[in-house]
Amino acid sequence: MKLLIVRHAHAGDREEWAREGKDDFARPLSKKGRKDMREAAAGLERLLPRLDALASSPLVRALETARILGDTYGAETKEVPALAQDVSARETLRWLSGRGEKTLAIVGHEPGFGLLAGLLLCAEERPIVSLKKGQACLLKFTGRARAGAGTLLWSLTPKQLRRIS
Repeated sequence: MKLLIVRHAHAGDREEWAREGKDDFARPLSKKGRKDMREAAAGLERLLPRLDALASSPLVRALETARILGDTYGAETKEVPALAQDVSARETLRWLSGRGEKTLAIVGHEPGFGLLAGLLLCAEERPIVSLKKGQACLLKFTGRARAGAGTLLWSLTPKQLRRIS
C-alpha cells in the first residue's frame, strides 16, 4: 500500500475567523490556498499518477483541498471523521488499517498528521515529519498500514510540488 498524506492548503486567518464568531470547522481555503493547491496537485499527479481512493477530514478547508486533488485525479472524496483535527494518530491508524487500496490519499491537519507519520514510520506518536500547509508525503507499506511498518518515499513542500507541475 502507498499512503499519500496531504495537509490542507492555506486557509483564511483563524483569529480573524473567530473574531467574526464563525466556527473553525467551516473555515475555508483562501484564494491563494486554492490556487497554490491546484498547482501542487498537478505536481503530485506527475509523481503519483494514480489514486485508488481519496479521503478527507470533514473540516471545510480539508474537504476543499481534497476536492482539488479529486478534480486533478478524477477521484471522489470521502469524508472520514477519523481524519478530523484533534483525532489521535492511533484512532486514524485504526481506520487506515482497515483499508485495502493500493494507493490511498488522505487530507487533514497538523499536528495530527505529523504524529500519524511518526507512528507509521517508527511506531511512536512523535512528529517525525512536519507538514506545512499544502505539503505532502508518500509512505509505502508491505500490505496494510501498520505502526512502525512504513517507509518514507518522499516529503515535498507546496513550493516543490508547484515546481514539479
